[in-house]
Amino acid sequence: MLELPWAQLIINGLALGGLYALAAFGVVLIFKTTDVITFAQGEMAMFCAFIAFTLITALNMPFLLALVLTLVLAAMLGVVIERVVIRRVSTTSLINPVIATVGLGLILVGVAGWVWGYEVRAFPMPVTGPPWRVGTVVLSQLNALILGVVIVLMVLLFVFFRYSVIGMAMRAVAQNRLAAQLMGISVNRINALGWGLGTALAAVTGILIAPLNYLDPLMMGDVMLKAFAAAVLGGFTSMPGAVVGGLLLGIMDSVVGFIVPELRTTIAFLLIVFVLVVRPSGLLGRHEIKKV
Repeated sequence: MLELPWAQLIINGLALGGLYALAAFGVVLIFKTTDVITFAQGEMAMFCAFIAFTLITALNMPFLLALVLTLVLAAMLGVVIERVVIRRVSTTSLINPVIATVGLGLILVGVAGWVWGYEVRAFPMPVTGPPWRVGTVVLSQLNALILGVVIVLMVLLFVFFRYSVIGMAMRAVAQNRLAAQLMGISVNRINALGWGLGTALAAVTGILIAPLNYLDPLMMGDVMLKAFAAAVLGGFTSMPGAVVGGLLLGIMDSVVGFIVPELRTTIAFLLIVFVLVVRPSGLLGRHEIKKV
């Protein structure tokens, strides 16, 4: 009988799940604030990772400076996409904004391939050094960084949404767009902020996962599949649920990948189907009934 190294698998799963959680959180955040499910989140993460790669390798920027500048550019990209594409498409009944995000993702892949090419590249490691060891458990420097970044970001986002005026306005729009508008909140501005923040989170995801999966225009396909599975598991109406779903899926991915590597990708599809059948609202989501 196969004996599982549970501690090691859980640590690996939490690091991987942290990336799923960040990607899922961005998708849910955009959905909650704009009522649009974006299928371009992975492509935006990839595009931002290429921008950071260029800043580091071509312009010789320090990694931290390149990260900050990429996040600023990513937030600006998200705002521009919402104002130029999503807002205009939403005013017509001919094209669904969700379809527009699919087209946007394909455009970003094509532009990335045109500018940087389709060859696989090695992304510079943000940290180097020997792994940390606690008994039989090994934690690489990169996994430690991923866990640290995820924890810090989740704390900052919690404080932002809980205590800041803008964060509370975004929560109000997520709860009831019409009521928030009647209270004087600019829904259009919140939509732009939601896309900007969601794209910035995508940039963090892309930059952290590029050293693990290498860098190429199609690098985020499997990750975003897992991210959507995490969002469904946690509940598409719950931002904390996206985090919980991502961490749980990461652990499941690590364990299943160790036992039956061939089913590592299949588990995401099985999870989506199972949750939609058993509990469509997810673990922490709520079933919302809209009046029409």
